Amino acid sequence: MIITRTPFRISFAGGGSDLASFYKRREGCVISASINKYMYVIVHPTFNREETIVKYSKTEIVKDVHTIKHDIARERLLELGLSGVEIVSTSDIPSGTGLSSSSAYAVGLVHALSAFQGKLYSQEKIAEKACELEIERVGSHIGKQDQYGTAIGGLKFIRFLPNGRVAVERLALSSEVLKALDDNLLLFYTGITHNAGEILKEQASNVENDDSKFRNLVSMTHFARDMRDSLLEGRLSDFGHILHESWLLKRQLSNKISNPFIEEQYSKALEAGAIGGKLLGAGGGGFMLFYCPNEKQKDLRAALSEMTELPFNIEYSGSKIIYVGDKTWD
Repeated sequence: MIITRTPFRISFAGGGSDLASFYKRREGCVISASINKYMYVIVHPTFNREETIVKYSKTEIVKDVHTIKHDIARERLLELGLSGVEIVSTSDIPSGTGLSSSSAYAVGLVHALSAFQGKLYSQEKIAEKACELEIERVGSHIGKQDQYGTAIGGLKFIRFLPNGRVAVERLALSSEVLKALDDNLLLFYTGITHNAGEILKEQASNVENDDSKFRNLVSMTHFARDMRDSLLEGRLSDFGHILHESWLLKRQLSNKISNPFIEEQYSKALEAGAIGGKLLGAGGGGFMLFYCPNEKQKDLRAALSEMTELPFNIEYSGSKIIYVGDKTWD
């Protein structure tokens, strides 16, 4: 038996520039961090080796891997020529909430099945294989930031090059700045789930066909680079302001990104003392992230009482194997 644990991620700036519709024309970049909420993937040989079992919100028991309905599991098994295994997944966060559950699953699955076959890859290689799985084999209309954001731990500046390569810079901040950042970031659940693929498909089309949308994304990559500098220099108030300005641009990329409820909650948050914030993921629902000084957080929580807060911290391990046979690592 193999068990992998893969963190979810929060993203701060540059989202959308990880889509091929953008980075093939101009280098994209994002700032993101993995958090201590996780996707767990378990792989074990089936008792009846003629059966392959995939358990998620449903249970599939098949004799032919081609008939598996869970597209990520099916395509990875087909790619590896593997059957006679049971794959079980469980997570701390539901899907469709903007924390990259699909890519965390893909990363965790790639990691677990590789280990099951006796192959160990770097986190960067696992992310690369997860991108190939989701984008090329499954055909999902998504970018590359989530696979790298979940496979590799900590706070990162990720670049998406026109040749398709991805470069990851782990941001080395002082312990004081990291603690202040951790303490001043808050997550709230809107109660609305979304279909990221549909939103990103429309966004990609808009970027390809509308020069103003393309220019918006160019500006968002500038914000991501400015945010990197503000973090490295410990200017966290500037980080919060860039978060705000970047959100104002992001919501213009597609009319499906925001909605009246989200706009109302965002306005309440700013009035209560948040410096900046954004909706995580593709948009349309899920979690809202805010940067708010500690002394204003009580007011922020009161203002956003219609939503549910999710306490969290930035984590630094990335995707890891926590159990092999009778050995456990925490």
